[in-house]
Amino acid sequence: MTTVSDVTERDLIARIQARLPPAPDWMLVGIGDDAAVVEPERNRVEVLSVDALVEGVHFDRAFVPAEAIGHRALAVNLSDLAAMGAEPRLALLSFALPPQLPLDDFDGIVVGLTALAARHRVHVAGGNLTRSPGPLMLDVTVAGTVKRRQALTRSGARPGDELYVSGTIGSAAAGLQMLRQHLTTATTVSTEDNEGHGIIRLPRPPSSSVSSVVEPCVERYLRPEPRVRLGLMLARNRVASACIDLSDGLADGVHQIAMASGVGAAVDVETLPIDVAARVWFEARGLDPVTESLVAGDDYELLFAVRPGAVRRLAAASRHSGAAITRIGRCTKDRAVTMRSAVNGVTLEAPLPRAGYVHFRQEP
Repeated sequence: MTTVSDVTERDLIARIQARLPPAPDWMLVGIGDDAAVVEPERNRVEVLSVDALVEGVHFDRAFVPAEAIGHRALAVNLSDLAAMGAEPRLALLSFALPPQLPLDDFDGIVVGLTALAARHRVHVAGGNLTRSPGPLMLDVTVAGTVKRRQALTRSGARPGDELYVSGTIGSAAAGLQMLRQHLTTATTVSTEDNEGHGIIRLPRPPSSSVSSVVEPCVERYLRPEPRVRLGLMLARNRVASACIDLSDGLADGVHQIAMASGVGAAVDVETLPIDVAARVWFEARGLDPVTESLVAGDDYELLFAVRPGAVRRLAAASRHSGAAITRIGRCTKDRAVTMRSAVNGVTLEAPLPRAGYVHFRQEP
C-alpha cells in the first residue's frame, strides 16, 4: 500500500492541482507561489471563515470515507458563508497528514473537496501540507463577498420577528448514530454516493420499517449540503434580520441569535421540521425525536429571523433557492428562550435546552 510518505510534498500538491479548473482572471497569482494574489471585487466586502476537522474529534476514518471527509471539510466552511449571505469565492487548504495515510485516501479527500468546490465555483488559491505525528487534520479557510451593508449577522433580530429554519433537522444526528452502531454489528447493507465514491457498510436495523431510513440519514451526515443559494437570496432580497448556520444544533442556534440580538425567543415544538427518517430511527431506539433533533449538530441548515413585513419576499427566496423553509417560532421582548407545546388543548412552556456540541467538554 502506497502512503503519503512514499511521495514528495510536490507530488501531493500536483495531485491537488490536477483536479482544479483553470484559475479565474481575478486570481492574479495562485498555487505555486509564496502567497496568492487576488483582485478585489468592486463595491463588495470580503467575508472570511476558517474551520478545522480533526480525526477523532470531528470524524472517524473507521466509518467516514475519505471522499466524505474532503466534502465535509469544505462544506462546513461554505455553510458559514451561507449564514452571512456571502457568495463563495476562494479557499485555502492546510492539511496535516500522518505519514501512514494511504495515498488513495489522500486522493479521495481531494476528490470530495474539489467536487464540492466546483459546484459552488470556489477556487483553491493555495495552502499548506505538513506531516502530523498524530491524527489527520484538515484546516480550510474560505473567502466570499457580499455587497456592503447586506451581510447577515446574528445580531439583527427584533421582538416580533418570526423564526424560520431551512430544510429538516435531526437526520445527520441519526446518521451518526447509525454509523457508530455499525462498529458493533456485523450485519450490514451498502451505500455510496451518486458517483460511486465512498463505499461503506452500514448496520441493518432489526425491523424493515427502520431499514429504509438508514441510507438517507447517513448520507446527510457524511455529505452535508451548505445552503449557499438560500443565504444569497436572504441577503440580496433583504429578507433576514439575523441568521446562523446549524453546526451545533437548532436549540443552540436559537440561543445564539437571542443572545446576540438582545431578545428572547419562543419555539413552537409542533412546527419543528424533524426529518421523517430520523424520527423513525429515534423512536425505534426509544429516544425522543424532539430532544434529539433540537440538541444535535451537523444539520448545517440556516436558522434566521424575518421581519413580519418581509414574509412575501421570504417565499420568493425559498422558491428561487429550492430550499424548503418552516416557521418555528418568534422573537420576544423578554430575554427568556423557551419552547411551547400543546398537551390536551393546554399550551405548556418550558426553557429551551441549550446543550449542543460542546467543543472542550471532557469525554467520560
